Amino acid sequence: MLSLRTGKSVLFYFWPDISKLVLQIGLTGCFLIGVCLIGFVRAWRDPDRRQTRKDPFFALGLLVLAIAFGVAYPYTDHVSLWAGPVWGFIQASWLACLVLATGMLLRTPNQVPAVGPADALSRAHVASVIAGVALIWLAYATAGLTSYIVGALSFSLVLYLSISVMLARRKPHATVEPYRDRKIAQTEAEATLRSLQALMVDEGLYKDAGLTLPKLARRLRMPPARLSQLLNDNHKTAFKPYLAQIRIEAAKQLLRQQATASMEQVAEASGFLSTSTFYRSFSKVEGTSPAAWRQAQLRDS
Repeated sequence: MLSLRTGKSVLFYFWPDISKLVLQIGLTGCFLIGVCLIGFVRAWRDPDRRQTRKDPFFALGLLVLAIAFGVAYPYTDHVSLWAGPVWGFIQASWLACLVLATGMLLRTPNQVPAVGPADALSRAHVASVIAGVALIWLAYATAGLTSYIVGALSFSLVLYLSISVMLARRKPHATVEPYRDRKIAQTEAEATLRSLQALMVDEGLYKDAGLTLPKLARRLRMPPARLSQLLNDNHKTAFKPYLAQIRIEAAKQLLRQQATASMEQVAEASGFLSTSTFYRSFSKVEGTSPAAWRQAQLRDS
C-alpha cells in the first residue's frame, strides 16, 4: 500500500498530466496503509493466527468498500471531494492506526503467553516499521510546507533502513552455535520452560505429528539451536527423546482412561505418525509393549 501511494507521488511529480485514475488508485492504497499496519502488528503478536485468521477478510472487505466508493465517486468527476474530505479522512484514519499500532506494541509484554519471549530484535523490527510508517505520514502531512516528493523520498529512506534492520536481525541467527559455553540465564530459561510447558502440555502441541524442532522454536520465538541448548541444559535430553517422552506419557493416560480404544487410535491421539513408531518408542521407554502395559494396569486396578 505504501508502494502504491509513493508510486503515485513519483508519477504525479514527474508527470503532472497523468490520468486521474492513477491518483485515485494511489489514494485508495493510502487508505489501507494504516489498516495493513494494524494487521502487521497483530500478526506479530499472534504468529499462530489463533485470533487473526479473519484479519485478511476484514482488509479485503475494506478494499472492496474503497473500490466501490471510487466507482461511485471517481476522482475525475469529483476532484474537490477527493482532494478535500477524502484526503482529510485518509490522513486522520492513518494517524489513528499509527497511534493504535504503537499502543499495541507498548502493551505487548516481553513474555507473550503461550508463544514465548518476544526477543529485542523482533520488537525492534516492529518498532522500526511503525516509526517508518509514521515518518512517511508526517512527510505527506507536511508536504504543503516542503515538497510533494518528500513523501516518496521518506519511503525510500525507510525502505533501506528496514532492510538494514532485517539483515541485522538475521545475522545473529546465522552465527549462533548450537552449544555455546554461555549458559542460558536462569530467569530466561524458567520463562521459556513455562511457555514450552504451556504449548506442549496445556495446548497439546505434541499431538501435531509433523512437529519439528524448528517449528517449535518458531512458536517460542527463539533460534532452534537455542531451544536445543535449553532442552540439553534443563532436561538433559535432545528434542526427539523429549517429544517422545511427552507423547508416551499422553499415550499412557489414554491407555488407562480408554480401555476400549485401539492402539491405532491411541497412537494417533498421542501424535505418533504410525502405530509401528508408537510401539517402538513405547517399548524403548517402558520396556514393554503398549498392549502389555495396559493389561498390567488393568490387573493392578
